[in-house]
Amino acid sequence: MKNIKAILALCLATLVLVSCFEDQDDNLVQTSSIKDFVWKAMNIVYLYKSEIPDLADDRFANSTEYSQYLDGFTSPESLFESLLFERETVDRFSIIVDDYIALEQRQQGIFKTNGMEFALFAAPNSNTDLVGIVRLVLTNSEADVKGVKRGDIFGQINGTTITRTNAGELLNQDSYTINLGTFDDNGTEDTTDDSIVTNGIDILLNKAQFTENPIFINDIFQVGGENVAYLMYNGFTGGSENALNDVFGNFKSNNVQQLVLDLRYNPGGSVATTTFLASMITGQFTGQVFEKLVYNENLQSLNFDYLFASDIDGTPINSLNLNKIYVLTTDRSASASEGLINGLVPYIEVVQIGTETTGKTQASRVFYDSGSENGFRRQGANPSHTYAIQPLIANGINRDLESVPGTGLPPSIGFEYEERPLNLGVLGDVNEPMLALALADIESATAKKSSIKAQPQFILNKTMDSFDFLPFEKGGMIAD
Repeated sequence: MKNIKAILALCLATLVLVSCFEDQDDNLVQTSSIKDFVWKAMNIVYLYKSEIPDLADDRFANSTEYSQYLDGFTSPESLFESLLFERETVDRFSIIVDDYIALEQRQQGIFKTNGMEFALFAAPNSNTDLVGIVRLVLTNSEADVKGVKRGDIFGQINGTTITRTNAGELLNQDSYTINLGTFDDNGTEDTTDDSIVTNGIDILLNKAQFTENPIFINDIFQVGGENVAYLMYNGFTGGSENALNDVFGNFKSNNVQQLVLDLRYNPGGSVATTTFLASMITGQFTGQVFEKLVYNENLQSLNFDYLFASDIDGTPINSLNLNKIYVLTTDRSASASEGLINGLVPYIEVVQIGTETTGKTQASRVFYDSGSENGFRRQGANPSHTYAIQPLIANGINRDLESVPGTGLPPSIGFEYEERPLNLGVLGDVNEPMLALALADIESATAKKSSIKAQPQFILNKTMDSFDFLPFEKGGMIAD
């Protein structure tokens, strides 16, 4: 499934496109070698190259002018940022890193964490203070072992109130104590007297290297006379395909007739893995187009179709042959999560429950300072530094040439639901609101659906969450 032909073609393309500069001076801009790598790679692969005048092939008359241009930037980061197209609205996702080893580990589900994922909200009746609410605890992590639970509230770290100005400093520490609290409405409907009150429970959390299993929950329920599978999948991690296939083997042997796929906190990952999952959900479309990747105007020969598959490296895929699926989403469902929905829509009914997704239709890939002759691959990377870039390089579109809107994929009509931070429920429990909405629809329990959606929503404005403290989360969908 790996797009080997496209990678080889990319290597050949780089030789053609940058040879003009390398012929001019074999030792071009020695003191700016990292910036040189950044510009040359972006000049070749960047999806929006045509929108950036400084990336034009004829931008520089000679190597001296090019060298002076690079010297005008104080760092590789500042150069990289200058080459991005409409950073705030269009390209919100390209990244540059100075530690590609950590980036690679993150893409493999390995990263430094205490295992507590959370959202930060404006504290009631305060213009400065924030309150954290735990949304997910990774299994067997430090937070899990210490007893942190989904829905736990904390307004202080190490006894210091969290504010908009100190949140990063407090939560980026490798070790800190969360001071738990409770929401106090003072027994009134008036929100002006609401507050967060500490309850005396303090939990020390230490961050450590952790390998996340993206298959967070899988279960089977009996609903309305049908076997309903539930899968919470938190990252399209390359290499997780066989484990996913085993889960679907269990679903298949139990004659599952419905599937609820929970992608609410899934930030994306491998396009190949996404295609395999789509093939497990279906099975009746083998060989047909699931997703297309379309590159910039200079690299159209790399355009590639991902096809529904029947096997994973020779192992038959356990396909459910479903014609309908329920998918749970939030604004943290991104990239490959959106690509899965977008790719399935032309073929089967997708009932999307929750809120609009992030809005990322583009694919990216990591490029290293190994030279154009190596296609900027990992092998042969300059040993004197660990800089790498992961720019947007292709648009992901479905069979019908439709992409994910920049505003995200909206939930299906009648299935709009925003998680209540003070009533999150237990993930995987049939009464957890978002899962319960899907199960109620399967059961045709209209009154139950209305009751779930009518649950009171305490108004808390989200400001940021734990993803914002992870350096590599913006990269998203990976072109294999």
